[in-house]
Amino acid sequence: MAAKSANLYARIEPEVKEQAEGILSALGIPASNAINMFYKQIILQRGLPFDVKIPSARPVDMNNLSEEQMNLELEKGYADMKAGRTKPASKAFTNIRKDYNL
Repeated sequence: MAAKSANLYARIEPEVKEQAEGILSALGIPASNAINMFYKQIILQRGLPFDVKIPSARPVDMNNLSEEQMNLELEKGYADMKAGRTKPASKAFTNIRKDYNL
């Protein structure tokens, strides 16, 4: 393994740093290791290791739907399931959290 001798200086929003370091701490990963992993993924992927895009729409707030709107949403979900346009719930929730900063 190569010796770690290069320094990286970056200015980021304090809230972002605090939240990210809290998560990394819970995972037992020092920030420097996470940054090193990120850079290695950039190399492996030959670009950013995630999609950079503006979400097309926010998730539907089921609490504010009428019965008719709820039925339409359920029918859309059923049609997607029958057409094979589904993904595991864990991946869906991960994507939602990432896309909407939750």
